[in-house]
Amino acid sequence: MERSKAKATSQIDDDRVRVVRWDFEVGAETGWHKHSMDYVVVPLTSGTLTAELPDGTQVTNQLTAGQSYNRPEGVHHNIINSSDIPFSFIEIELK
Repeated sequence: MERSKAKATSQIDDDRVRVVRWDFEVGAETGWHKHSMDYVVVPLTSGTLTAELPDGTQVTNQLTAGQSYNRPEGVHHNIINSSDIPFSFIEIELK
């Protein structure tokens, strides 16, 4: 199934951090990517995102606006908005 792509808008990219706002329409995806830095996600809206993992499994997470989480470098996944409304978050990568 062909999905629309989430929109990535760079906000800061300096020698310390990279900050990107991600905006997803319903069903949109980031596309497969591997994180080369530790990162923090700050949801701007509440909803459900599904992570497709390289081993073929999927993990669905309920996110709440303002409830941040972090992950280490090396995470490899495709993120899909599985909510029935648009979803947005800020991603802060630590250089």
